[in-house]
Amino acid sequence: MSEKISSTDNAPDQKSKNRQTLKRILRHIRPYLGYVILSLLLSAFTVALTLYVPILTGRGVDAIAGKGAVDFDALLAVISSIMISVILTSAGQWIMNHINNKITYHIVKDLRVQAFEKLQKLPLSYVDRHSSGDLISRIITDIDQFSDGLLLGFTQLFTGVATIAGTICFMLAINPFIALVVIVLSPLSFLLANFISRKSFAMFQKQSQTRGELTGFTNEMLGGIKVVQAFGHQDEAQKTFDEINERLSGYSLKATFFSSITNPATRFMYSCIYAGVTIAGCFGTIHGMLTAGQLSSFLSYTNQYTKPFNDITSVMTEFQNSLASAGRVFELIDEPDAPKEPEDAAALHDPKGEIKISHVDFSYVPEKPLIRDLNLSVRPGQRIAIVGPTGCGKTTVINLLMRFYDVQSGSIEVDGHDIRRLTRHSLRTSYGMVLQETWLKSASIRDNIAYGKPDASMEEIIAAAKKAHAHSFIMRMPEGYDTVISEGGENLSQGQKQLLCIARIMLCLPPMLILDEATSSIDTMTEIRIQRAFETLMKGRTSFIVAHRLSTIQSADVILVMDQGHIVEQGTHQELLEKGGFYAKLYNSQFAADT
Repeated sequence: MSEKISSTDNAPDQKSKNRQTLKRILRHIRPYLGYVILSLLLSAFTVALTLYVPILTGRGVDAIAGKGAVDFDALLAVISSIMISVILTSAGQWIMNHINNKITYHIVKDLRVQAFEKLQKLPLSYVDRHSSGDLISRIITDIDQFSDGLLLGFTQLFTGVATIAGTICFMLAINPFIALVVIVLSPLSFLLANFISRKSFAMFQKQSQTRGELTGFTNEMLGGIKVVQAFGHQDEAQKTFDEINERLSGYSLKATFFSSITNPATRFMYSCIYAGVTIAGCFGTIHGMLTAGQLSSFLSYTNQYTKPFNDITSVMTEFQNSLASAGRVFELIDEPDAPKEPEDAAALHDPKGEIKISHVDFSYVPEKPLIRDLNLSVRPGQRIAIVGPTGCGKTTVINLLMRFYDVQSGSIEVDGHDIRRLTRHSLRTSYGMVLQETWLKSASIRDNIAYGKPDASMEEIIAAAKKAHAHSFIMRMPEGYDTVISEGGENLSQGQKQLLCIARIMLCLPPMLILDEATSSIDTMTEIRIQRAFETLMKGRTSFIVAHRLSTIQSADVILVMDQGHIVEQGTHQELLEKGGFYAKLYNSQFAADT
């Protein structure tokens, strides 16, 4: 009972959302109004010729209706006219379909570009809250569903409406009384189709949402398939997949059921209308109200009049699915962008690397405070190591420094400039960042190394790879620097991917560095060589080093020890050991574990 009340209460909201979605679709169509008008004119032209053929057919019937009184000249003229009409109709329909395809695919292209551009502007908090599979589903699957419904609308809806209007006019011209039989009975079909479309929309909407959920889960499982198998989690993953798939199957079956009964139900109604017209027409012919040829034309018009209703009801059913999919895409596009930069935002030029963090508070979830009253002053060229237990806020500090998230109170300054008053691009390009989680695009090794400096020469790329100790393994690849990396770098080891990410930074030589477990996936011997390369790279550059292995940060100028969002200790490695505090416990426990 509660579900019925809830759905009833939400009905006006859903209708309002559908109207808004439809308005948005019309706004996307507006730039192609010229093509739409041309399509409408061609639609009217082809419909007029199509409806003219039954008139010609009726004349042909009348020309041979009398016994021994066949008018061959009139019959030949009729046949010639029919052939010309058919040829012109076919040509008009071909051009109209080409224009409709052009309109549809241009609108879909615009919408997909708009959705992808929105992804670039969304705050990371939104991306963190939504699975990548759901976002992919909105941009790919939902837009494809919208495309199918829109194309059907252009190809069948315009022609169907024009056919209905045209056949009514022709039937009224032949015999108004019999035409009224058709017109009076038609609303019954509309009422039936409207009832079915309302039922199918709710199912199509749930189908679209569940499809996004299934895409997200499948994407997640594929990304971690090795982990799933290593932990023997296949059965649990299969159960979760089956549960989501079962729900999707249920919604799809219900949506298909309601949409599939549309045509049989409306066809039954139209068969009743056709039978009524046939009976009325026969009595009319017997009483001399119309000729045999006119009756033939009238029956042909009745059939043509009912056929568009079938097409339109099919279009409306598909359009319900299209509308639900478009709504999900528009929800993504309507998400607020990351906070805009102020109009007077300055670009950061040649930063020295002086950083000041003052009374910063931040939390991902309001009810769970993370960073509280964080204060830090960094001189240019200093090496700052950040250590602490998992979840203490180390990576969060990096996110705040890069403005992936904005502080909720307090401020972060670079060279005396509040980073919220700097352009994000100039701030982020001033940092070189190597993360524990590597990211490589599907392109050549050369393109991946030059990602931050596309105009780099081959000599510069090779020099950077040598500094990162990646040159030797690159030269062992089938095409050397031109070897194409598969999606996600699956044809490379984790250590090789890490070396390429380090080479990317070696090429750019940014004024500030962030190394978040940058050597975590590299063997010990290579790590020693990379550490030496980093020593050279970090000279004169402000560097932030996040590390779990405390042996790698002993040479840092300042070590920040964090716990529960606070800096609980800071100093050099030796100073902190002498204090015998939190850092000393971490170091000694790790040393004991290592030995």
